Amino acid sequence: MFFFPISDDNESSSKPIVCYSIIIVCSFIFLWQSSLPTDLYQDSIYNFGVIPAYILGDKSGYLTSYLTILTSMFMHGSWMHLIGNMVFLWIFGDNIEDSMGHKKFLFFYIICGVLAAFLQASIDPDSMVPMVGASGAIAGVLGAYLILHPKANVNVLFWIIIFITVIKVPAFIVLSIWIVSQFLGSAEGIAYFAHIGGFIAGALLIYFFKHPNIQLFQPGNSVSFESNSFSMDNFFDKRKDRDFLQEFIDTANKKDKN
Repeated sequence: MFFFPISDDNESSSKPIVCYSIIIVCSFIFLWQSSLPTDLYQDSIYNFGVIPAYILGDKSGYLTSYLTILTSMFMHGSWMHLIGNMVFLWIFGDNIEDSMGHKKFLFFYIICGVLAAFLQASIDPDSMVPMVGASGAIAGVLGAYLILHPKANVNVLFWIIIFITVIKVPAFIVLSIWIVSQFLGSAEGIAYFAHIGGFIAGALLIYFFKHPNIQLFQPGNSVSFESNSFSMDNFFDKRKDRDFLQEFIDTANKKDKN
């Protein structure tokens, strides 16, 4: 069985400029990484990733140790790593950015990423294995989403052999499963404690970053556990995203006709 969140039913009132910018920057940086020869690709990971022994020990690398905490947030180790992170930011990030504004959201995002990196490093301070990825910062977004929108429904793709469907699942269930999986995870090469640290940071910091008029633990917008057949519309469940995509397609069709 395979299941994966693909959208939510929680429309935001403003364009998530910072989220879009992060997705674009991370994608271009990974394209640059992928264009490098193997040895230079590995060097980029070691030079721009976070190495616990460097930030908590007396060793030094290519960049100032603390600067790598920032650079590592925009690098990824594989296409699946990049796509997974960016999809989660696409789904959950716009509502958090909407709740606090663009500038505060960028600050919030970076703080969550920094705290996530320090927690992971503190667990294994002598490690020379570099950490890369936006996962810690995005985990902060997930923690904030749980506090603001626990009852919002997330469209989850379920794939069982030949059976494919999309089911509306409350966010608190989806995010609870995700955070529990981080505590139980044992796969090598995954910074589980960075995810946990970012999630806790986001859940705590949202109270201080949100606009004063934003309510915590908001109600949902639709009926939970409804199922629908899978279609590409599920990826663009929010009205403004669907309208943007449709406008792009219509423009392309007009050019083809001309």
